[in-house]
Amino acid sequence: MPITPIILAFTGASGSLYGLRLLECLLRAGRPVYLLYSKAAQLVLATETDWSIPARPEEMRSFFSTRFGTDPNLLEVYSREEWTAPVASGSHRAAAMVVCPCTTGTLAAIAQGNSDNLIERAADVMIKEGRRLILVPRETPFSAIHLENMLKLARLGVTILPANPGFYHRPTRIMELVDFIVARTLDQLGVDQTLVPRWGLEDFPRFAPEE
Repeated sequence: MPITPIILAFTGASGSLYGLRLLECLLRAGRPVYLLYSKAAQLVLATETDWSIPARPEEMRSFFSTRFGTDPNLLEVYSREEWTAPVASGSHRAAAMVVCPCTTGTLAAIAQGNSDNLIERAADVMIKEGRRLILVPRETPFSAIHLENMLKLARLGVTILPANPGFYHRPTRIMELVDFIVARTLDQLGVDQTLVPRWGLEDFPRFAPEE
């Protein structure tokens, strides 16, 4: 039986490395991914990385598959106005959706049920169909408006996973902080990961999950 795809959306919040690393981990785990992106996300990607990521969906699909050394058949990329994409309809099932990183503007639009672009529509579908939706906001400080929107979505079953990495694993590199958040996201998706050691299992190795 085919594995149900995971929808991953990049928006224009700072923290594009979180989304890129999550995409890499999902593809390397053999999980099919539908990738969505906003115009602001493209600007942030160009600002925060040295990668020359093409703008056209088919070229972007080829770029990421080559960059990560993964099967191109695992990835489909859709533009923000591609309303015929399968993610625009509840009749097409997706295992889960992650918006990473998630702007507070996108969070607000999802909380209000807007569907002005494919990302918002896909998120609206996940909520109305009762499927897993994970938002990874990267903003500080949060205003009362942001917090109220998060609370509203959390009450609807949406997982709010702020990009707030821990430090108990004593990170010494930026990617170790990125991996902390990506690991938590993969856990929420039920995708096996070994990016970050699990708390306490060093002392009780017999309880560690088998590889």
